Amino acid sequence: MVKHISSFGRNGVHDYLLIRASGIIMTLYTAYMIGFFAFGPDINYLAWQSFFGGTFTKVFTMIALACVLIHAWIGLWQVLTDYIKPTLVRSLLQFAIIVTLVAYFFSGLFILWGV
Repeated sequence: MVKHISSFGRNGVHDYLLIRASGIIMTLYTAYMIGFFAFGPDINYLAWQSFFGGTFTKVFTMIALACVLIHAWIGLWQVLTDYIKPTLVRSLLQFAIIVTLVAYFFSGLFILWGV
């Protein structure tokens, strides 16, 4: 039995469910944003600041960002394990991707919440 330490889920079924769940949440967030653009006020700085000043939008945006990062990690992990066979090269690429995704998460956190 081969264990994948760098896999996000515990096995393929968990990865499959995470991909599907994150895809659904990203779709709902996209619909939420399209609703704001289509039916909201004229887009200007004050409207944008007011929209993203609400707690619901901040929380939903962070959940959507986390879903994008989970979705990206699982997809990239699968591509790397399928196509990059040298372990050292694959490990270095996985590390670089993890660092980038963590940086994206904290950037989103600091931008939204002003931490």
